[in-house]
Amino acid sequence: MIRVTPSISIPDDEIILDFIRSTGPGGQNVNKVSSAVQLRFDIRSSPSLPVEVKERLIKLAGSAVTTDGVLILTARRFRTQEQNRLDALRRLGVLVQKAAEAPKKRRPTRPSAASSGARLKSKKRRGEVKRIRRYQPEDWE
Repeated sequence: MIRVTPSISIPDDEIILDFIRSTGPGGQNVNKVSSAVQLRFDIRSSPSLPVEVKERLIKLAGSAVTTDGVLILTARRFRTQEQNRLDALRRLGVLVQKAAEAPKKRRPTRPSAASSGARLKSKKRRGEVKRIRRYQPEDWE
């Protein structure tokens, strides 16, 4: 069981772990040992997560989520199966924890009088430079 927050925990039976062969260096060992871990977690059918957390998790995970709403994480950073298993579970916990945090409500702000004045002043200065550089045939005679 993964304890994410005091109110959210994911039981082990909702998580599917598959052990696959890892890529990269390692000599003949790479072809023999399935040390990489592929974690599957069905977000949409999980009773452990509230609806709003599920929606945020799907958005947050991005391309790691299939069209069916299954999150797939592959851990192959370490050389041992156990370390990769723990890494995959840790990454799932971090993702769910981020999704559990409600985003802050944006409060629209207005530009200050000083910043508006500075913006208008710079626009006026730029317009003046353009006016001076403008082609005026009467000045050439």
